[in-house]
Amino acid sequence: MKAALRAALFVCAMATALPAYAGSGFDDPNRGAAGGTGTGDLVAVDPDVEGGDISIGATAQVVVLFRNDSGRPVEFGTYQTYPSSTVSANVTFNQCQETGPNGAAIPLAPGATCAVGVSVKGLSAGKWRVELLMRHSGRSRLVTAALSGQIDAGDDTSERFISDVEAIPKELDFGNLKTAQPVIRSVVLRNITSEPIDINAIYVEAADQAGYSLRTDCSALKPGQACIVVVTWSPVLRGQATGVLVVEHTGPTTIANIEMDGAFEPDNTSAAKVFPEAVPGKGLLVSSQEEVNFGSGIATTSAITVSLVNVGDAPLVLTGVDLAGSDNGLSVGTRGCVDGTILNPVEACPLTVTWSPVREGSIFDDVHIRHDGARGVLVLPVRGSSNAIISQDSKAVRLISDTATLGAGGVEGDIVVARDNDVDPASVLDGFVVTSHSPSRSIISGPGGSRIVYNNEDVVIGGFLWKVAIRGSGVEFRTGETKVLLLFDRSLSSVNSSTSQSGSGARPAAAAVPTPSQ
Repeated sequence: MKAALRAALFVCAMATALPAYAGSGFDDPNRGAAGGTGTGDLVAVDPDVEGGDISIGATAQVVVLFRNDSGRPVEFGTYQTYPSSTVSANVTFNQCQETGPNGAAIPLAPGATCAVGVSVKGLSAGKWRVELLMRHSGRSRLVTAALSGQIDAGDDTSERFISDVEAIPKELDFGNLKTAQPVIRSVVLRNITSEPIDINAIYVEAADQAGYSLRTDCSALKPGQACIVVVTWSPVLRGQATGVLVVEHTGPTTIANIEMDGAFEPDNTSAAKVFPEAVPGKGLLVSSQEEVNFGSGIATTSAITVSLVNVGDAPLVLTGVDLAGSDNGLSVGTRGCVDGTILNPVEACPLTVTWSPVREGSIFDDVHIRHDGARGVLVLPVRGSSNAIISQDSKAVRLISDTATLGAGGVEGDIVVARDNDVDPASVLDGFVVTSHSPSRSIISGPGGSRIVYNNEDVVIGGFLWKVAIRGSGVEFRTGETKVLLLFDRSLSSVNSSTSQSGSGARPAAAAVPTPSQ
């Protein structure tokens, strides 16, 4: 009896068993349940969502709805997106994972519907598809929804890669440079997604001699936020210089790149002009004449004055005025443009150059004016030709009385020589040489002829009162703070002179050597 009852129950169970359905491992496990629509569990309201057309670089928001068809609340777990290579995708909002005030997850009530927003960005032309996988506490444990559409390339049919970090501009063109002056360009990086992105690294990929460098503080970008990268190109070698600015980030595309290009083609080097170009923030010294030209046939002492003008937009200071050569009778005035003179913009000062020829023929000399303005030095050529030798001993000597030495009876004291402040005392000894030398006296020869000078004697030469000191190496002349030492060339001694006069003539005279005062 019991055995027959068991057999009847088994047959009844077999008769009421549900038919078996074949399925894929990727299908919803609840598919094939009563009704064949997945009822009685969490389902996607529309398993295949049409996302429409998206332009390259644009972002579309696609909403996916889920409904709880079971008879009990369902809690949601983690989710994942699986985009095709033509798009990037990330979840921007998830109503299915709401939490209460205490932070606990709020289950989805039976029959209720929740929404999940997916941000889809077009990267390249073609079809796109995104699979959204959701985990939950229902019987099937998993539920999926598919999003699909088309990426529109627009007018540009070429393939383009669009990063999650947009670069503006997309290329850096430094152009063709003629000078080695550094060129600075900037790139704006902007997060065009709806999620924060961290910038992991920014660097330049280029040859070592390309001359590119960068400066930036980009570290993290919120949605829509931007930062700037400053790129400097300092040309090193002639020719083309290419490179790539690489940006590594945490966005779905993980990388962005900006191509850089420039060409350095300098002009051929040419001779420097007398007056340089104006430089902002610097003084610029120019002269009223490009050279000091005395002309030809000079037979008397001559002087030419030029104006030095600051045509820059900042003050400048003269730091020195001197002649390149010596022993030619040239001198620079000690008043007007002198060391320490300050010239404000559009101000000028006079510079006087005096020439008393010490030998016949042409002179080639230059005046060096040093300053702290543009270029730092102004060189004025000095040219001229003389047909006579000028003795400066013939010029008048102006005498004044030294009032400090007047006696009690009003008798006038010592008479002293009034010096000309516009003439360099050392220049009046140009052309003089020592032709005979002894411990107590020497013979010097110059434009005015020969004369004997004695040790510790006062002698007037060229309008200056000199104190003579016989040295072992020559004759020292001193006036005020100026000292000039005429070196003795022993080949010009009396013995050698008589020999040379019967031979090929006298040798060139020794140069006067100015020495600083002690």
